[in-house]
Amino acid sequence: MMVLITYDVNTVTAAGRKRLRNVAKQCENYGQRVQNSVFECLVEPAQFVVLKNQLENIIDKELDSLRFYFLGANWKRRVEHIGAKISYDPEGFLNV
Repeated sequence: MMVLITYDVNTVTAAGRKRLRNVAKQCENYGQRVQNSVFECLVEPAQFVVLKNQLENIIDKELDSLRFYFLGANWKRRVEHIGAKISYDPEGFLNV
């Protein structure tokens, strides 16, 4: 399933900036950054549970927030992109 993950991490303190880096790093392990603080993650339901748990353990729930948008299996027709930075197709061919 395709999940769009967005986050807002308070970066006023050094600890906040560290949380921001850790959230981004975890999201990079599962998907592709498509905007600042926005990732598209093509994951299985069990992977999503693990990722969500990891992210919840990183953020400070009093200061930060996470949002998950479930785009499902037919996600391609639900995403429209305009502008620079062409997005990738996680279900497409991988050139090595």
